[in-house]
Amino acid sequence: MFSKKTVMIVGVILLIAVNIIILSVTSTRYPSFGPGRVAVALVAPFQNAVVSTTRFARNIWRRYFLLIGVAQENEELKRSLARARQKNHRLQEVALANQRLRSLLEFQKTSDRRVVAAEVIGKDPSPWFRSIIIDKGKKDGLTKSLPVVVPEGVVGQVIEVAALYSRVLLVIDQNSAVDALVQRTRARGIVAGATDSGCMFKYVLRKHDVQVGDVVITSGLDGVFPKGLRVGQVSGVVKRTAGIFQEVTVAPYADFETLEEVLVILNPETSPVAVAP
Repeated sequence: MFSKKTVMIVGVILLIAVNIIILSVTSTRYPSFGPGRVAVALVAPFQNAVVSTTRFARNIWRRYFLLIGVAQENEELKRSLARARQKNHRLQEVALANQRLRSLLEFQKTSDRRVVAAEVIGKDPSPWFRSIIIDKGKKDGLTKSLPVVVPEGVVGQVIEVAALYSRVLLVIDQNSAVDALVQRTRARGIVAGATDSGCMFKYVLRKHDVQVGDVVITSGLDGVFPKGLRVGQVSGVVKRTAGIFQEVTVAPYADFETLEEVLVILNPETSPVAVAP
């Protein structure tokens, strides 16, 4: 017994053969007479079906290759777009780094002190101890208690030094203390870290005039920070009816959340710095 597939193939071959024979018979000088007309009427539907099927298959084949080409082109465009975005991100990072480095360079030009630029490579994860790790150490001339700054203001001081790295205690740490004064009235106190990532201006006498918005600078009397460095701005003042001190809060000028590069002052014992406006 023959399979259905074999029968179908034989049938198609016979249909094509009959079609060819009939067409050859009807292609005489007078095709409109005799059995030709009947043959054409019988074969035409089958021939039309064959032609339509062939055209349909050809169109599908062409569209298949067209879709493959479009898909490949789409993937290439996606890869090109990803490369362009990656390059754009790198250029943005380079531009931002150059901007920060220009600020550090301008600070170096306006200061008579020797400074070393360092990159922040780590931060203390503990919420009770605020410190950072920088990529400079003894090899670069760093020692303990050197002040660390950025163009905006005071960052902290070096507390540990290794050959290639150092740890810096930030001014927002509760263990930090910076002798400071109000630039406008010269009211003196101690800037220490608070629990809310800000600072407290402690031991400021109630009789001294301190207002919100006043600039707080280093006094130079603690033996660590030279006089005239900006620390922060007064953000709150509370004068109670009792006690000899007033409660003053200070918002540091340095942004410790986005800190990436710092300057370490190597000779802080020289003359006071000029405070930037």
